[in-house]
Amino acid sequence: MERIEHRACFGGWQDVYRHESKVLGCTMTFAVYLPPQAVPGAKLPVLYWLSGLTCTEQNFITKAGAQRYAAEHGVVIVAPDTSPRGDGVADAEGYDLGKGAGFYVNATQAPWAVHYRMYDYVVDELPALVEANFPVGDARAVSGHSMGGHGALVVALRNPGRYRSVSAFSPIVAPSKVPWGEKAFGAYLGEDREAWKAYDATELVKAAPEKLPLLIDQGGDDEFLDDQLRPQLLQAAAVAAGHPLQLRMRPGHDHSYYFIASFIGEHIAHHAAALHGEAREHAGLAPHHHHDGCGH
Repeated sequence: MERIEHRACFGGWQDVYRHESKVLGCTMTFAVYLPPQAVPGAKLPVLYWLSGLTCTEQNFITKAGAQRYAAEHGVVIVAPDTSPRGDGVADAEGYDLGKGAGFYVNATQAPWAVHYRMYDYVVDELPALVEANFPVGDARAVSGHSMGGHGALVVALRNPGRYRSVSAFSPIVAPSKVPWGEKAFGAYLGEDREAWKAYDATELVKAAPEKLPLLIDQGGDDEFLDDQLRPQLLQAAAVAAGHPLQLRMRPGHDHSYYFIASFIGEHIAHHAAALHGEAREHAGLAPHHHHDGCGH
């Protein structure tokens, strides 16, 4: 593992690392924001951020403005790339399949199955690497945008107890029923739609073993709302299953990082409450109430 970027930011460090991924069979990069609380011996909680189509680890760290909130709340943020990379990795024409479009699944079909195992990378390999090399504990949260919002919901719903909280911005909640998902799942997972259900939040929420509350922000003027995102499908499934879901429609907002930047502070506060709350209870400490302007 090699650090390739190191920039001071809000009292902490915005770093990027390169490493050899066994799971993906290629060289990968991932971003880590270490807040000022990340001193040797600390056991800080980690928020994993999963980005959307066409993105790398760079989009979130340069556009979301998340570092100031991570510094305030003492949360490490880890942002992986969105797919395997390299000359030997399968790719396709168009932005919505192949490199930059891993969809956080373990592909089963040729030629994708060789490298496209982003589900295992995000759930197992990357957290193990982070927890072995940084001042973090095992308190994890997960969030993401669009394709990454899909990924965040899926990994949280499939792994009870692994994440303390989950949120998403404009997620692809029902990939089995929209063009982006149908194209990607058909390629990566094959034509058997039963196999697709394992990576579809609207299907997973029907029988999720843990009722981890879902927090979703969705722009009301998102250009992909009606044909690709369709949050009402997940809302209906959650209501039917008695699964807690807060869907906040945000009038005027589109699909961009301007939308994410507008509400990322609220999401990080939401995750921090879950991440620190449980840790503080374990330590026998009263939950911390943050008051703006008190100088701490």
